Amino acid sequence: MNVLALEPWHSGSRRRFLDGLAEHSTHDIRSVTMPGRFWQWRMEGGGVTLAQKVRSVVDDGFRPDLLFATDMVNLPAVLSLARPHLDDVPAVVYFHENQLTYPVPPDEERERAYAITNYLSALAADRVVFNTQSHFDEFTEALPQLLRDFPDFTNMHTVRDIRDKSTVLHPGIDLAAHDEYRSADTGRTPRGTAPPVVLWNQRWEYDKNPSGFFRMMNRLDDAEVPFRLILAGKHFHEQPEAFERAFERYAGRILHYGYAEDFDQYSRLLHRADVVVSTARHEFFGGAIQEAIYCGCHPVLPNRLSYPELIPETHHRPLLHAPIFYDDADHLFAVLRSILQREERPLPPDTLRQMPAPLDWGAHAADYDDLFKTVVEQPLTPA
Repeated sequence: MNVLALEPWHSGSRRRFLDGLAEHSTHDIRSVTMPGRFWQWRMEGGGVTLAQKVRSVVDDGFRPDLLFATDMVNLPAVLSLARPHLDDVPAVVYFHENQLTYPVPPDEERERAYAITNYLSALAADRVVFNTQSHFDEFTEALPQLLRDFPDFTNMHTVRDIRDKSTVLHPGIDLAAHDEYRSADTGRTPRGTAPPVVLWNQRWEYDKNPSGFFRMMNRLDDAEVPFRLILAGKHFHEQPEAFERAFERYAGRILHYGYAEDFDQYSRLLHRADVVVSTARHEFFGGAIQEAIYCGCHPVLPNRLSYPELIPETHHRPLLHAPIFYDDADHLFAVLRSILQREERPLPPDTLRQMPAPLDWGAHAADYDDLFKTVVEQPLTPA
């Protein structure tokens, strides 16, 4: 089967997702992409460029059986501008995130136009796929409110149409790429020696709430709880002030500071850490956390968002080891203090590795192949 994949933000985790899918799928996946910058313009005008690229690919002889687009694609624009090159080719839209519920800082207003683009793309697709169940739930709960803001012709029935053609499929991750860095000399501290290492490997942005993370680390430090830090993760704009203050306070205990662009370095950092913490305000999936878990970091996560569905229920309440989930700031403080003071044991690395293992592309690509086959074999059913 020929799959034509559209990604106007071919960078970071989106690039790794698409490249991993193309590498591991049994189908022939041809990627049509644009560089990962100017995200608003990608959603506003990217459809014109993508349609031009689609026409060129088809003219060169690649005849797609399926179109696979991500949430930043203006799918109706591509379908109309690439006609008749796409003819009746069915389309799947995959939501890594959405602009109805993506959190915006308090000093910014949500741009409704991008949310409408997501809505229209979901309507135009033959199948809508969300990366987690929590993402699907929040999207379908927020959509009625978006439509109610219209002055008339709200088409509220389309909420059910979208819900009925939606499914959930977690992203694949190239976890096996970390295996070669799993060795005894990675630097992870043996129990009872140097202070444990706490990892931050998420984006340095508002939705991940780095200020909340550092407030917690400062509280632990004030209580004389020992720890060291690895501060990785990418940031796109100015460095958040919380990181600058943390560097001043913890410079002697920071083992790494800044984005680790080199995969070798990044993987070694994950294997060196003992605990990975999330204080996220919002999370559609959480790939960085899954990578850290696979590399042996005990996760300490909010008991909400996408996290509970990604941790096997058998580990929601570990009996002989430290908790994974916390309910509020005081609970987080208690959990981290007990781990960092070695009053409670983190889960063993081999147990941790097994948690995200089903997401590895080596096993998970087959689920995408099955989805593509199902969509192609079904007749087109407009919303």
